[in-house]
Amino acid sequence: MSKLTDVPKRILIGRALRSDRLGETLLPKRIALPVFASDPLSSVAYAPGEVLLVLSIAGVSAYHFSPWIAVAVVVLMFTVVASYRQNVREYPSGGGDYEVANTNLGPRAGLTVASALLVDYVLTVAVSISSGIENLGSAVPFVVEHKVLCAVAVIVLLTLMNLRGVKESGKLFAIPTYVFVAGVFIMIAWGAFRGIVLGDDMASPTADYEIKPEHQGLAGFALIFLLLRAFSSGCAALTGVEAISNGVPAFRKPKSKNAATTLALMGGLAVTMFCGIIGLAMATNVHMAEKPAKDLIHNGVPVGSDYVQNPVISQVAEAVFGHGSFLFMILAAATALVLFLAANTAYNGFPLLGSILAQDRYLPRQLHTRGDRLAFSNGIVLLAGAAALLVVIYGADSTRLIQLYIVGVFVSFTLSQIGMVRHWNRHLAKEKDQNKRRHMVRSRAINTFGAFFTGLVLVVVLVTKFTHGAWVALLGMCIFYVTMTAIRRHYDRVAEEIAAPETPNDDSMRPSRVHSIVLVSKIHRPTLRALAYAKLMRSNTLEALSINVDPAETKALKEEWERRGITVPLKVLDSPYREITRPIIEYVKNLRRESPRDIVSVIIPEYVVGHWYEHLLHNQSALRLKGRLLFTPGVMVTSVPYQLDSSEAAKKRARRRSEWNAPGAVRRGPVEKPRRPKEQNKKEPSKKEPSKKG
Repeated sequence: MSKLTDVPKRILIGRALRSDRLGETLLPKRIALPVFASDPLSSVAYAPGEVLLVLSIAGVSAYHFSPWIAVAVVVLMFTVVASYRQNVREYPSGGGDYEVANTNLGPRAGLTVASALLVDYVLTVAVSISSGIENLGSAVPFVVEHKVLCAVAVIVLLTLMNLRGVKESGKLFAIPTYVFVAGVFIMIAWGAFRGIVLGDDMASPTADYEIKPEHQGLAGFALIFLLLRAFSSGCAALTGVEAISNGVPAFRKPKSKNAATTLALMGGLAVTMFCGIIGLAMATNVHMAEKPAKDLIHNGVPVGSDYVQNPVISQVAEAVFGHGSFLFMILAAATALVLFLAANTAYNGFPLLGSILAQDRYLPRQLHTRGDRLAFSNGIVLLAGAAALLVVIYGADSTRLIQLYIVGVFVSFTLSQIGMVRHWNRHLAKEKDQNKRRHMVRSRAINTFGAFFTGLVLVVVLVTKFTHGAWVALLGMCIFYVTMTAIRRHYDRVAEEIAAPETPNDDSMRPSRVHSIVLVSKIHRPTLRALAYAKLMRSNTLEALSINVDPAETKALKEEWERRGITVPLKVLDSPYREITRPIIEYVKNLRRESPRDIVSVIIPEYVVGHWYEHLLHNQSALRLKGRLLFTPGVMVTSVPYQLDSSEAAKKRARRRSEWNAPGAVRRGPVEKPRRPKEQNKKEPSKKEPSKKG
């Protein structure tokens, strides 16, 4: 079984890396940018469309509010980036928002932030990949026709890439991310040149479409509510900003400085692309509808359910470059790829946060350990499974999934910034140096404004999106919170129970006697080996125990026992209902009741087989019995293995596998053959002393 899984594993994720090579996996800024910032950079592919979709409820006339919404998003982006630059400098250990909230606001706030981030990371994968499938579907119809299947396939592919390690996957992700950024900037520059300098009339594919407003003539509170909802949808552009603060340990030294620089680069690029696409969408008359089948009108009739509404960036690219042109196809492919790879932000953030939470005993300990490639493999697989489940449930529909989005992001934003304000207050109370105090006051002002702004946005998001699906995200956060609290209580209870006491107790005292029992079904080599081992242990009492299920077999066992002259007494228990496990358990419990200070040692002879399918044919009763005996206090269970020929063959196969190197596992090259010690000793004198002969 090991051979069946080891070779494909090495082919898919590469050879295992030693722990001392962890430093080789650290990222320079040029690789860290696409690895940790691909989510906010790629969100410009769908965030402008979400703004227009919400505004379309009031008709095309509401589109003129989109530039002002873009300005509000830009201000928020700069505020969050400036705030997180303080975070990465003060908390570079990788805990990010969780560490900030846990340290400054207490464990409950920290656990709330952790729950929000875990939900957000799962949604990041689901939303990014679903949106990427939709963008790719604008050029390849097959993809959008089988969107769920394709989305799950992409999740599997991304999972395998991340299991290979952060640095190796980062190199693969860098090229599409930079191609996408360059493509968007070329589109913005060429579109501006055509529109402003050449005066070309650029029209999107939906320029001559009409939008049937769901609510006409909105004014007053209704209009304000609509604008706030559009703003909250546009805030999807900020998702993933917090991933850099969680990924500081993955940066090369100086870690905090490199992380802060990467944050600034990410903010500048994302803001420029977001505003440019919004501007081009207005210039090319892009029309989007929340329910295009009935609300998007072409030639006086609704477009119908067969119509596929392409994303804003695809429509703008078609207007600027022309449908089917080389640059259009390159940008469409790069957009789809970068949206797929945007999920990599979560693939780096979720496992690292899961490892920190596991270390703090809020998640299973298996999430704390690194895999063969020095990545947190268990966290990666868990994230992939949760995201795939969401994609299947929501049909890989980014519009439905995005309604669940953002809530967790702004919960973590707000609590993190409040925690930073308390952090600066605590340090200001102790600091006497005036220069450092001025720096702290400035940093506190940035974090205070960030806490106020993100808190305000959180209220807006909750109010405007709660009935549209945000409640699902809140439910997910509650489930994570309750689950992690229960896990922590379990670990604390176990730690308390197994803690070694300072004074001697029953666990450290020597038992008064040991009563050994060898389980016997028939006399064969495993039984004889188990009896020999039991005699070696020199227990106070030793007996063999057999269960009478078939009287004829039991009679034959007794006769052979006497014929062989085995000195160990044989005890036979009747089992009228042909059970094996229960009579043994009851017998052992009776021994414990009669002598509570005695230890009962149950010795079980077992076959060791070499093929996985042979395990189905042997040792099932032994497994069941051991499982039951584990719950019986004062009982020790010992397995005495007997290796069959097939196990010896398996051992030889294992030895061959250990000596075998996968292709590429060993670097070939000229190697000087080492001299034997005797030859070396013979030759060394000849170098030092001239030969006496001749």
